[in-house]
Order: sequence, then structure tokens, then C-alpha cells
Amino acid sequence: MADRSHLKATLSRIDGRAYRGYRDLSRYYEMGAFDLAFDQIQADPFAAPSRVRLRVPISRLGFMESDVQNPVRRRALADFLARRISRACDDLSQRRGSGSSGVIRTFGGGQEVLDRAAVVFADHHLQVRLRLGLPAQGRRVLGRQAQAMLCDDLQRLVDDHLPAERHDETALKLHLDGVEDSQALREQLHAQGLVAFVANGALLPRRHGEDPRPMLDGLPFQSPKSLEVTLKRPHGRPLRGMGLPAGISVIVGGGYHGKSTLLQALANGIYDHIPGDGREHVVTPMATVKIRAEEGRPIHGIDISPFVRELPGGRSTDRFETEDASGSTSQAGNIQESLEAGARVLLLDEDSSATNFMIRDARMQALIPGDKEPIIPFVDRVQQLRDDLGVSTIMVMGGSGDYLEFADCVIGMDQYQAWDATELAGKVALDFPNRRPPRITGSMTLPKPRRIDGESMDPSRGRRAVSIRHEGVRAVLYGEARIDLSSWEQIVDPGQTLAIGYALERLRRVHLKESKNLAAALESLAKEMSDEGVDVLSTTPPRGELVAVRPLDVAAALNRLRGLIIS
Repeated sequence: MADRSHLKATLSRIDGRAYRGYRDLSRYYEMGAFDLAFDQIQADPFAAPSRVRLRVPISRLGFMESDVQNPVRRRALADFLARRISRACDDLSQRRGSGSSGVIRTFGGGQEVLDRAAVVFADHHLQVRLRLGLPAQGRRVLGRQAQAMLCDDLQRLVDDHLPAERHDETALKLHLDGVEDSQALREQLHAQGLVAFVANGALLPRRHGEDPRPMLDGLPFQSPKSLEVTLKRPHGRPLRGMGLPAGISVIVGGGYHGKSTLLQALANGIYDHIPGDGREHVVTPMATVKIRAEEGRPIHGIDISPFVRELPGGRSTDRFETEDASGSTSQAGNIQESLEAGARVLLLDEDSSATNFMIRDARMQALIPGDKEPIIPFVDRVQQLRDDLGVSTIMVMGGSGDYLEFADCVIGMDQYQAWDATELAGKVALDFPNRRPPRITGSMTLPKPRRIDGESMDPSRGRRAVSIRHEGVRAVLYGEARIDLSSWEQIVDPGQTLAIGYALERLRRVHLKESKNLAAALESLAKEMSDEGVDVLSTTPPRGELVAVRPLDVAAALNRLRGLIIS
């Protein structure tokens, strides 16, 4: 391993040469307090910045052993450091020539605490993955400016922003304790017979659609007394709040009174949140999925027959294929695909659902005979999802009362205040009986397992055998294909979208070949990511941009890949 003096000598030697001279840096350097590795060196100053890794022995940093050994606290600690390092990189970055010269950046975070590849504890070391814009004038190496970046700025980054003593002890503890508390709350849900918990005092409204921070004058949440439960947490007193029971829950209320705001908070309850977000103590199981209509998406061989019977022309729906799904068939496909991938809680909002998929009233049943209507509405299957499969549903319904008669819990929202409407809803259902006959045929079972033909997944693009990119949180670019994820609402970070692309490639190369069906392949991938971390997805060297995702998210992308073949 070369040392700091060797690095300086190399930079002096290549000073003024063509930019490709930076390739001579491709090795490990022992810099004293840290090791420096160049994983990928940019081709010119106008290309994406170079990838480097800093490696520091954990023993030098002074963090408590329990914070490093405990998986939950370690994830929170890595997230805490990634945020601090990201801000420090912004301060250290300065223009040092052409293109991206002088850029120093890593990958911080938003409101959610996520498992990131930017900062990783491994092999008794802390690794920090950075992107550096190596300095150039035109396309000529600026060796002295590079020395200032690599020797001085990185040293300052390590000395001032990595050791425990450099961080506010109270802020660090609050961050780690908060994540551990959230995880403890989530783990108690099943034993308590719950599928969601919203703590009293939680702040659910966000500033606006493009700003996920809490609304400045938002009204704190208060549970109806009849739905209050108490959950324990490792740090602090037990928390009281609203517990939604497993089964069927309906959220009702007037327009703009907070129904969808509550549902969106539950959708994000799969994540832990930073202190001050307002949703730190709003939790749902990791197998919670937001379902919506998605007109125009492809569907590949999934069984949607529980919701859509034989189509005109005798077209079967037990292995439904289309490149242009309707609102109702897309929503049926979304549910069935999610169940195949392990979903246990479904969230639906009438505003983003297909009306003919959700309800069909008595008048329409009388007008259009049953043998002319292939759709079995969700209202006729939601009880079977609960009773036959143990799958819970939480839905927002403001325009139809068809779900009231069999709801286990009804939450009313009135000016952002929740009240228990279950008893009144039951009375309303009795006073105004539903005259529509249900269209239930057979029991509800999980969709038939599918086996994916991995050869139909082509990651190549031009001369590149594997090309994986992303468009923010909206799309994965897998080879020549663009996978639209704009309607998959639980992706919150661009690093997740990129990780999904690499997870698809990992599925293609390994798990689809070794597993008997897609569900088994996803389970195998999930275990691998749990055991080895998000780094297992990336090619060597590791990519600091990646953020861990659920198998459900990977399945969602795979199911939207056009040209996919079911073998």
C-alpha cells in the first residue's frame, strides 16, 4: 500500500498532463488517520465525479461499542454520520477548474432514516464513499489543487466529522434512540393485534407535495379514547396513541379534513424518521403496500381472476397479459402482484382508485346484468382477504358507504381530528341497508406462483453489457427499458430507485436461476440483503449511492418491466 508521500509525488508528476494521467492514482493509499482507495476515476472533468472510499478503524472513532454492534443503532449511526458528512462535503466543495473540478459529495438523506451504502461499518472499519471531481484546467491535470483536495480536505473531513467527540452527544443519542424506539413500536404491532400505530402528538401534514418536512402550523394528532393503546419503547415512557386493529379499517370524513393525510402517513410508517419529523412514532409493518389504479402499465401473467372474470371473447384472466392495463385491471394486478411478493397490509384511497374496481351499486347491477360485467369489485373481496388470507386493508372512502357494514374499524376525520365512527357506521349500515347482492364466487387464495424467464430481462445498452440508471424516484432505466415507478408511492429516495435496478440484475443473474418461482427468488434476495447489506447488489467496487429497498419494491419494478416473459 502506498502512502501520502507517494500520492503527492504522483500528483506532482502528472501535473499539467492530459486528464487520463489521473488513472495513475488507481490504488490504495495509507494516509495516516485513514486509508484512501480510488474505485473509479472519471474519464474527463466533465464526466460524473470519481468514486473514492475512505476507510477508518472504528477503534479510532470513539463510538460506544453497543451503538456499533446493535444492528438497529448501527443503521441509525451510519445515517447520522452520512447526514453530517454530506453537509461537510458541501462546505468543502469549491470550484477548482473545469467541469466538476473540486466537487466533494456523498449521499445524505431526507426525512427517513434509511440503510445507505454511503457510510458502512464493515470489517472493524468505517467506510465513507464519496464522489470527487478531480481538478483540471480544460482537460489538463491540476496537480496542486488535487493535493489540496485529497490530502488536506479529506484529512479535515476525517478529523472534524467522523470521531464521536466531534458530534453533539445529545443530538447523536436522540437520533439513535429515536430509531430504536420506532423499530420497537413496529415490532409490537403483531402481538397487539394491530396493523398501525399513530402516537398522540404526531404531526402528520407535510408542507406541500415537493417538501416532505412537517407543516409549520400543523395540528398534532390525538387518538380517539376508544382506540387508544399503549406501546412500550426502550428509551422513554410508554407511548399512547391510536392503534388500528388487523382486519378492515375505513377512514371517512369530508373533503380536505385529513383522510388522505392520515393514509399517507401510514404508507410512510414502514420507515423510521429523523427527530423532529413529526412521524417518528407512526409505524406500520414492513409488508404494508399502497395500492392504486395505474392505467397503461403492463401486466405479465398474474392471476387476476378473483377480481376480473373471463373477458369478452373468452379471454382468460388466470394468467392475464397486457401491455396497456385499464384502471380496474391495473389495480387488480397491483394487489395480486403485491400478495405474491408478501404484502400483508393494503392501503387504498378512493381518489387514486378505479371506481368500477372499488364499488358497483344496486342500480348498476340491475342495469348491467352480472354475466355482462367481468369485474368483481373489491367490496366483494375485502372480507375474504381478511378471513381467508389474513390480509388487512385500510382505505379512505368519502363517497360510498358500501364498506361500512363489514368494517372492523371506522375512523372519522373532522378538521384533522380523528374520532371513532365505528359504532355510528354500524348503525348507519343497519338504518340504510345495502340492497346490492354481493358477487362472491369461491374463496380467496394467493395468486398462482409465477416463474420468470430471466432471458427476457436485458440489462444491456449500446456497448455496455449492463446499464442501470434512474430518474429520481420516478423510474428505473434498466438497459434500454424505462420502468415507470411514479405510481409506486413508497419510494422516497433516488438511491432506492437505483438499488432496485441493481436488485433486478441480481435477480436475473442469481436468484431467478436458483429458485423455483418469483416468490422464492424474492425471499432469497431478501435474505441475502439482510445478511450482507445493500452492497451485495452492486458490482465491485461498491456504489455509495445505493439505499436498501424491500423485496416488495423490487417486485413492483420487475412487474412493470415491458417485455418480461413468464416461463
